[in-house]
Amino acid sequence: MLSPLMVDIYVLMLASFVGFELIRKVPPTLHTPLMSGTNAITGISLVGALVAAGHEGGMITKFLGLLAVISAAINVVGGFMLTDRMLKMFRKKEK
Repeated sequence: MLSPLMVDIYVLMLASFVGFELIRKVPPTLHTPLMSGTNAITGISLVGALVAAGHEGGMITKFLGLLAVISAAINVVGGFMLTDRMLKMFRKKEK
């Protein structure tokens, strides 16, 4: 019987392999919409971070929750800024 840590490591390795293979086979024209969708899904991590920050606990728990909220917010905002920048690359230039 595998320990829970070994199962977690196995799932992480399998998910990494499947994710890498899926992303590698996406045509370049679909990368921008895929990134935009991924950024929206990343917002779920922000909600989870807010729940963790609001959970009753010690100072360390609140500090880690605040750190998670800041990290998730930077990830979401940065992702949308990058997507906007990439979409500007596809716009037609005015003459």
